[in-house]
Amino acid sequence: MSDFWFALLLTIFAGLSTGIGGLLAFHKKASSHTFLSFSLGFSAGVMIYVSFVEIFVKGKDALSQSYGVKTGYIYTTIAFFLGILLIGVIDKLVPEKENPHEPKDPDDFKFKEKTLLRMGLFSALAIGIHNFPEGLATFIAALDDRTLGVGIAVAIAIHNVPEGIAVAIPIFHATKSKKKAFGYAFLSGLSEPIGALIGYLLLRTFISDSLFGFVFAFVAGIMVYISIDELLPTAEKYGKHHVVIYGLLAGMGLMALSLILFM
Repeated sequence: MSDFWFALLLTIFAGLSTGIGGLLAFHKKASSHTFLSFSLGFSAGVMIYVSFVEIFVKGKDALSQSYGVKTGYIYTTIAFFLGILLIGVIDKLVPEKENPHEPKDPDDFKFKEKTLLRMGLFSALAIGIHNFPEGLATFIAALDDRTLGVGIAVAIAIHNVPEGIAVAIPIFHATKSKKKAFGYAFLSGLSEPIGALIGYLLLRTFISDSLFGFVFAFVAGIMVYISIDELLPTAEKYGKHHVVIYGLLAGMGLMALSLILFM
């Protein structure tokens, strides 16, 4: 299989894992505080570990080869914080009630059907906005290094599962249709492969080791921001502190194991 198709399939897998969340939303445990606390902590653990241990280091190595050790490290650091800035701005532009990184407490689903449907549809739209740069990052990483691409895809896929739940639950409560709830959750992840293809078409003439380095550092910043600013605080809101920590450590452990297995 060519590198292009391998990278695209990985990106599709990562993006459409929101559909898994759509399926889990119909299970009563999926809407429990314990499940949400653990799953969000798990996602944060995966993303924080892979960002600092693998992605940031990969970006620094690439940029150090192109610009020298000190300058390369400076560029890596700048790209890292630019990633944080970008996702921070996106979060500011997305209303909190529709933010996919703010899963709603199932006890809050006591609104009118139109309100719930709007909540689910806006969550799907917001997820599309958030996932666009993630898709490009997965795709570019897999083009350069299949092992790293798999690691990033796994991290983003796990992260996308709770987002699928955030879309499916309000739509299901509003429409009473599992088919519609799953469909919207599944389709909300399409922005990742779309983002990958658009980004590739725009950047393919500029692809180089230094570009890979900037992209790696950039996405590391995005993933760390999402984990620290959104996933962990939201998980803590459910009052399951130790469950969050267990999920965080389990996510780090799984990511560490997956990186070792694919070395």
